[in-house]
Amino acid sequence: MAAELIDTLGMKCPQPVWKIAVKAPDMKPGDILEVLGDCPTFERDVLTWCKLLEKDVLSVKDAGGQKKTIRIQF
Repeated sequence: MAAELIDTLGMKCPQPVWKIAVKAPDMKPGDILEVLGDCPTFERDVLTWCKLLEKDVLSVKDAGGQKKTIRIQF
């Protein structure tokens, strides 16, 4: 099981989800992708993507200010 980090700070919708979608094919079952973002719709967009693609959201954490870290398990 591997862990990867994507920093999408400063990116606006839909760029964070696109970054996740581009990385997804490289992820193996059990791998964890941690995504850092600060877009106002970041959390909602990522949670929607995970639900549509049946990926597990392990956690959503405030990282200070408007920043959030979302952990996704593939």
